[in-house]
Amino acid sequence: MTTKYNIGVDLGGTNVKIAIVDYDGHIVYSNSVPTRAEMGYEYTISNIITEIQTSLKETQIPKSDIGGIGFGLPGQVDYEKGLVHILPNIPGWINVPLGQIMEERFGLPTKADNDVNVATLGEFAHGAGKGAKDIVCITVGTGIGAGIIANGQMVRGASMAAGELGHMILKDQGGDICGCGQTGCLETLASGPSIVKLAHDYIMGGKSCKFKELAINTPITSQIVGEAANMGDAVSKRIFEIIGYWIGIALANTVNLLNPEKIVIGGGVAQAGDILFNPIRETIQKRSLKVAADAVEVVPAQLGESAGVVGASILANSNLVGSK
Repeated sequence: MTTKYNIGVDLGGTNVKIAIVDYDGHIVYSNSVPTRAEMGYEYTISNIITEIQTSLKETQIPKSDIGGIGFGLPGQVDYEKGLVHILPNIPGWINVPLGQIMEERFGLPTKADNDVNVATLGEFAHGAGKGAKDIVCITVGTGIGAGIIANGQMVRGASMAAGELGHMILKDQGGDICGCGQTGCLETLASGPSIVKLAHDYIMGGKSCKFKELAINTPITSQIVGEAANMGDAVSKRIFEIIGYWIGIALANTVNLLNPEKIVIGGGVAQAGDILFNPIRETIQKRSLKVAADAVEVVPAQLGESAGVVGASILANSNLVGSK
């Protein structure tokens, strides 16, 4: 019997999203449960199992119509084994055999992958990357990550660690220390915290800034700086020019190396829109080889918060996910 649906699970530090997704990428059911990381991974997995059972009961979809289960997780994951090596921001998830646990419970093929790879699959199959064979999908938020699809296949690398764009070293001397222990990483120059740091630097320098007014009763965030920039504030716009320049430099290197058709950009910082995208596009055009720069299109992600569950749903039984 031909299956009709997959189950996608997007595990985050605060909540876990669970969805039943059809083969066209349409979500037919979705819900979320608290991660409750302090309770241990067994508690979280038990909640996920219960919610999957509830979703099948409420939709009256028989298990025979489900092709498999896919997980997206924020950390180091062995896709082939369904083994979660470590989730840096979710304590207790160390060498957890997630795929084995779920397969024994449901009797369904289960795969797990890094959350950025999963979002990349979603955008590739059903979002902004649809129709292309070679894409790079990046997320810009608290950190910066990337997923790579080359000739229609996910690139994971020899140790499943491909796509760490945030740790591309762009300054060989000095700079802030990154979470990885190095200095000069893109993540220290162009992430959400980098925007906040630049904002505070401008305030300390005595600049008059719209975001200072907007954040009078709340901490300054990258979203507030983006709002100020879109209101025309010169300092805020300059901050996004700087951020866009550094992302553009990293992506110019990526364009020269991989020659993608599309670069898809998502994440919280990307919500700023053209004030971020324009300097990125300009820098890629100026700093990439012309033949590669002319071939690439830089576009915003389309799936938003659904990218995780939609992409995860593809994992279990798709030819898209083989490693290169």
